[in-house]
Amino acid sequence: MKKLLLGDEAIALGAIHAGLSGVYAYPGTPSTEITEFIQSNDLAKERGIHSRWCTNEKTAMEAALGMSFMGKRALVCMKHVGLNVCADPFVNSGMTGVNGGVVVLVADDPSMHSSQDEQDSRFYGKFALIPTFEPSSQQEAYDMMEVAFDYSEQQCLPVLMRVTTRMAHSRAVVVAKDEARPENEMNYNAAAANWVLLPANARRRNDKVTAQQAELEEDAATSSFNKFIRPIRPMNPMSPMGKHPLGVIASGIAYNYVKEAGVELPILKISQYPLPKRLVRELLDECEKVMVVEEGQPFIEEQVRGVFESQNILGRLTGELPRTGELTPDCVGEALGIPAHRAEIPSLVAARPPQLCQGCGHRDVYTALNEVLKEYENPRVFGDIGCYTLGFLPPYKAIHSCVDMGASITMAKGASDAGQWPAVAIIGDSTFTHSGMTGLLDAVNENADITVIISDNLTTAMTGGQDSAGTNKFEAICRGLGVADEHLHVVVPLPKNMPEITDIIRKEINYHGVSVIIPRRECIQTFKRHAKEKKTAANS
Repeated sequence: MKKLLLGDEAIALGAIHAGLSGVYAYPGTPSTEITEFIQSNDLAKERGIHSRWCTNEKTAMEAALGMSFMGKRALVCMKHVGLNVCADPFVNSGMTGVNGGVVVLVADDPSMHSSQDEQDSRFYGKFALIPTFEPSSQQEAYDMMEVAFDYSEQQCLPVLMRVTTRMAHSRAVVVAKDEARPENEMNYNAAAANWVLLPANARRRNDKVTAQQAELEEDAATSSFNKFIRPIRPMNPMSPMGKHPLGVIASGIAYNYVKEAGVELPILKISQYPLPKRLVRELLDECEKVMVVEEGQPFIEEQVRGVFESQNILGRLTGELPRTGELTPDCVGEALGIPAHRAEIPSLVAARPPQLCQGCGHRDVYTALNEVLKEYENPRVFGDIGCYTLGFLPPYKAIHSCVDMGASITMAKGASDAGQWPAVAIIGDSTFTHSGMTGLLDAVNENADITVIISDNLTTAMTGGQDSAGTNKFEAICRGLGVADEHLHVVVPLPKNMPEITDIIRKEINYHGVSVIIPRRECIQTFKRHAKEKKTAANS
């Protein structure tokens, strides 16, 4: 059957058809739609495939390993910075191995459309000695899922699958199977000697996994996803040495840009790692120079230059392709000698920076906070990851830092330790349960002189309104971590409540210890959606 699917949707459907038993994820653009597709899929519902959001990526990875331990297939989904959060279990999963297949799907974000950095997750696969897949089309993304789960069980290793924003969020027709593979039966084959990572066990596993690398590399060299495509009619005549003047190594979505350029060059398409050095050697033997076209960092380019000690390797490191940001068909075509056809951007088109929605509760929080902080000399507000990060922009200009999930509270504590006062942390509800609770415990244990604002809009708003793990639990969590009742406040961020809110903020800043203020009002977007759903239900 044919379906028009996003790359994310193709991955999700491929996983379901490959016999998936559970998807574990924390929402993060551009990976969110994978889990949402599984949550709404009829077959997934019929089979009872686990698809509830996790508190963070680390808990997601660990839960998937638990499902694998019992012999069933699990998918873990996250964006690239989420892989940092789950790096501990991810890297160690190479040592434990798997019982049921595990695929770790990571969506990288070149050009940082919604991210803090341009991290390339392929380095994690190499670092953890884990095979990596990188689809170059939606069809390949669908097909790869079954292959990846089979390969995971065959090699007793998790598989990393890496996509980028354009692959995740572009659509294409996918030919899908009419029937899905049945789920694995639960089994008790997982050997404790592999899964208990005492040093003696880990050393044995490390030797085995290291020895597997040669086999994984040969599998990549013979993989149907890696192809050596020789030109029918070469773009340029052969050199006097009988070589092509230029060859191309292309991976993932970048392979499409090379094909779009329409050049008749030898092309080595790479979509499965470790790097198949045998195929690379064949290309180098046939070409005077080789250009590496890959989305993200120069992962392949650095390895080829290092392993083969060749000075005739072109790409991001040598300036033919841009060192940062996404590749485009135009820049790839230009690098290959094809003139670009860029459309002129009209000078009348004005920039439209993002802003907090009209009616958003975060607006009232920042209005109140700014009003109070005018009374203090050099206040510092430490922000976090979420919609409220837009408080850095005009008209609020309210925060001074935003580093990673949960950093607001721990940075405020560190600043307070250095002598800063007032030190205020602002963090969202979903981010607080993701990575903020341990920072608050540190602050409570030292009675740090900080004021923490947990801006609770009852959802994970930035990624589309998914459930927030801590909804209706924040007061209990804060009390459990040791925040005193008299310094724990819940307010409703509305203009009419501004006198009450400013009074509480002022009072808690002047209290020299840990205090928590929870402004709570539903996200205006989810409020509208819920109101529409209620109206539809009432009329049906």
